[in-house]
Order: sequence, then structure tokens, then C-alpha cells
Amino acid sequence: MAKATLPYSLGVRDSLMIAHSFHGNSNFGPAGGMHGATYTCDVEFSTPSLNKETNWVIDIGKAESIVADVLAEYNLKNLDEVFPNGELTTTEFMAHKIYEGIRDRLRTDCNFAGEVSVKLWESHKAWATFTGKV
Repeated sequence: MAKATLPYSLGVRDSLMIAHSFHGNSNFGPAGGMHGATYTCDVEFSTPSLNKETNWVIDIGKAESIVADVLAEYNLKNLDEVFPNGELTTTEFMAHKIYEGIRDRLRTDCNFAGEVSVKLWESHKAWATFTGKV
């Protein structure tokens, strides 16, 4: 089934560096132990129509600021300490957590109505995406 998309979108990009482990889980092979990752994070804000007053999806400066603030919660941190209950901080898990942070900020700081998609690249070959409504 094809994914329905909203016609207008604006994207911003940032990055973060983390350390984490998968707590020795054998499903992850050598990555089960402590290791680092540098993620590229693409965030796309989508709406069914442009803002009538400004003719934009979202203020790009505000979008960049929100994304930077949310990523700062994880940047240069050990995710095993940020999530101390044994969570497996996979790229998919982190894309969802970043989405939640952005969604919550949009609800309190912006008049944005639409969807947000977080694409978290763990390399130039592999990524995970989480998309949800605001």
C-alpha cells in the first residue's frame, strides 16, 4: 500500500554523536557491547496547506531550533545512562524518541498542524524513520 503524503513539506538536517550498547544482547553481534555512533537526523514537517499568514509550512528558524534542542538531549551522551532501564536504543527506537520530543515542542511552541517525519541515518547506507501526527 502506498503511503499517503501531505503536499507541502519543509525539511531540516542536524547531527548528533552518541555512545550506547545493546547490553550484550547476542542478536546485535559485536554491536552488543559499548560503541559510538554519529547520526545524521533529517526532520520533515508536512502540512495539507501553507500557513495563510506567512505562506510557509513552518518557520525554518523555529524548526531548526526545535530540532537542535531535542537532539541536545542525546548529543555527546551515553544512551545507556539516558535510558537506564535496559532499553535497546536502536536507530528505530531513537527516531521515535526524537519524534516525540519534536512533537511535544511543536505542541507547546508553535501553531503547527501536520505530520513530522524523523529520518535517522546511522550510515550513508542505513536509516530508520518514524512519522507521526502533531
